[in-house]
Amino acid sequence: MSKEVAYKNRDRFLELGLAIATLRKRKGLSQDDLAAKAGISRSHLSSIEAPNMIRAFSVEVLYDIADALEIRPGELLDCNIYAFHS
Repeated sequence: MSKEVAYKNRDRFLELGLAIATLRKRKGLSQDDLAAKAGISRSHLSSIEAPNMIRAFSVEVLYDIADALEIRPGELLDCNIYAFHS
């Protein structure tokens, strides 16, 4: 998805990418592992997690990533990475 992200949502997407990356690492998964479990390409996951770029993605991808991380999608949206337990 290459849609431009509204300025007001930029920080939200950055925090979401950081939360995904942090949870992935806490679970001992590589980007390749998580991407395969979520059914997306590693390059797509990499761009979602990248702290220097904003990458919009669909709710379906959010659900797939949450399922792969074995958490509720809402937990990702809360972006409170400190609330998660390894």
